[in-house]
Amino acid sequence: MLAIILSPVYVLLNVYFLFRLFIWLKNIHVKTKKWYVRVPILIVYIFFASAMIVGFFLPKGSDIKAVMVSIGNYWYGVGLYTTIALIVADLSRFIVIVTKRTKLRTRTVHILAGILCLVFIISCSTYGVIHAGVIYTTNYEVSIDKKAGNIKSMNVVLVADLHMGYNIRQRQIKQMVEKINASNPDLVVIAGDIFDNDYDSLDNPDELINILNSINSKYGVYACYGNHDISEKIMGGFTFRFDKREKRQSDIRMDEFLEKANIKLLRDEYVLIDNSFYLYGRPDAKRPGRDIEVRKTPDELVEGLDQSKPIVVIDHQPSQLDELANAGVDLDLCGHTHDGQLFPLNITCGLIWENSYGYLKKGNMHNIVTSGVGLYGPFMRVGTDAEICSIKVSFQ
Repeated sequence: MLAIILSPVYVLLNVYFLFRLFIWLKNIHVKTKKWYVRVPILIVYIFFASAMIVGFFLPKGSDIKAVMVSIGNYWYGVGLYTTIALIVADLSRFIVIVTKRTKLRTRTVHILAGILCLVFIISCSTYGVIHAGVIYTTNYEVSIDKKAGNIKSMNVVLVADLHMGYNIRQRQIKQMVEKINASNPDLVVIAGDIFDNDYDSLDNPDELINILNSINSKYGVYACYGNHDISEKIMGGFTFRFDKREKRQSDIRMDEFLEKANIKLLRDEYVLIDNSFYLYGRPDAKRPGRDIEVRKTPDELVEGLDQSKPIVVIDHQPSQLDELANAGVDLDLCGHTHDGQLFPLNITCGLIWENSYGYLKKGNMHNIVTSGVGLYGPFMRVGTDAEICSIKVSFQ
């Protein structure tokens, strides 16, 4: 629904971008009224601006769809920084008009302003694309005031938001696995959004399975699902529901993928690891999926557990933190937020989530939110990092 509402905004913004481009070109004496100048510009611009929409309607799994969706996602990110640049330019122009600084209302100033906008857009977009492909390791240390059998401490690696699909290909997942193994994990947990809704968008499922199978973890690899781990059509990061039968078949393939990759999926359930600590995987808060209509409350999920043992929860979205802490959860590991992914969204992200990124302690519970490995929508990161989290957990 949100995508349908925003679609006209996307179209209008692109029309305005084109309008401002033609005005700027006219100022630098490009003869945009000539058809042999105007038509090529229009064709190139329409190709990029419509790539996301065209890709949405192309047949699933096709190479041309992958290309168009990728181009559309890049353009989506470029559009964000074009919008910012033009907002600043238009506000500056408004101030110049209101204050009657006529000396600044010249063609030369207009040309220079356009050049500055282009430098800003190209710099942010290029940096964002390059930076998004680099995965960092963020280290944490937490102490839990409980005994965990004979385990005095362990290294837990948290990853989330892989978003494997048109954006995230084998290279990123291979880099992620290399970073995980370099951390010598005792336990690896994946806090949701493993897929990017469309299973057919995976570039090579068998090879991805082989890569994930190479994770070395003493107690194994466990995961919960996120809001993108259900089969829905996706455009620019927004999803659309479709035929339930087709959805169910694709969901089954996602489940089978994890099984082959030796990733143990927890669906509103727990495992007792080494008879020492509990690991509980929660379904997504808004899209639990897989025939789960309403997930268990924090009090319900700890019911029947020996609370003298540590309780670790993986939950895609960092919600219900007070309730989880009050229920006796010791460590809550989350993703979902991407830390806003792109400046300036990373600044506003904290207004939505109590802990939008990093570490927060609620009572005796430690909550850690990762910015994620992959990407939502544009293949760009500005002001945030792609990361895995290496967490040294000590037991008292």
